[in-house]
Amino acid sequence: MAGSLSRWLKKLGSDDDQLEAAALTTSSEASGAQHASVCTQGQRVTVQGRLRSVDLRPADALATLVAELYDGTDAVELVWLGRRSIPGIEPGRTIQVTGRISVRNGRKCIYNPNYELRPVRL
Repeated sequence: MAGSLSRWLKKLGSDDDQLEAAALTTSSEASGAQHASVCTQGQRVTVQGRLRSVDLRPADALATLVAELYDGTDAVELVWLGRRSIPGIEPGRTIQVTGRISVRNGRKCIYNPNYELRPVRL
């Protein structure tokens, strides 16, 4: 009983960002994905998290779709070259991606990742 009371009090004292990060981390672990915080350049990884933002960035003539995936531990930029949009790739969506980590402008990113959309939670 004391354990459940202390967990409840801890949740009460946590802000929404901390609770979301904890939920994303737990979901990522349950799916067998790696934590983004421990992924290193050149490593082939599978990461699961929520898309925080999706942006179309035309670079010269080549359209580039860029999304930020957050798994509760760190963010990874997902870059699809030559794509203006991808059905289902939208902010707030949970996604699992597989690809090779690289570093671009000091941020972790994966170019043209393989992806799997996860069910939408209601």
